[in-house]
Amino acid sequence: MQLDAVLEIFGEQVQNKAKANLRKRDKHDTGKLIDTLKFEIKKSKNSLQFILYAEDYATFVDKGVKGKSSSAKAPSSPFQFGTGTGKKGGLTDGVNGWVQRKRIQFKDRNSGKFLSYKATAFLMIRSIYHKGLKTTNFLTAPFESEFKKLPKKLVEAYGLDMVKLLQQSLKNKK
Repeated sequence: MQLDAVLEIFGEQVQNKAKANLRKRDKHDTGKLIDTLKFEIKKSKNSLQFILYAEDYATFVDKGVKGKSSSAKAPSSPFQFGTGTGKKGGLTDGVNGWVQRKRIQFKDRNSGKFLSYKATAFLMIRSIYHKGLKTTNFLTAPFESEFKKLPKKLVEAYGLDMVKLLQQSLKNKK
């Protein structure tokens, strides 16, 4: 079917551009988010469904998160730190692991000694909690740009599928 092919191309374009955006913005620490970006086209008797899969935190990376004290990094985000609705310890676990993988350690201003990973992570977490996470639109931007191209392609594909269906129906009647 032509319609399937158009949706398949749409999905591949969105997926590839989203993965490229993550790499370009250096948002691929473990590669887990990139690896889980997938799409599926589910067919039923009367419909086609386009489903996009990603890690749970992909939405936060895409839309950003407003900080407790400032929303400058993600002014239009539907998410905000400090509302009490999010998973407890999710930010802490993520930053602790990231700090250790990247081997980041801040220095104490007074003594000049390196802080522990845990202390460094605490300072970063506190900053992120208050200032928020910047919006990346790594997924929204490619989806919207490809979606704008989709209606014309879908109409053409649907028309071609209908022509084939009519031709087959006419052949079967003869």
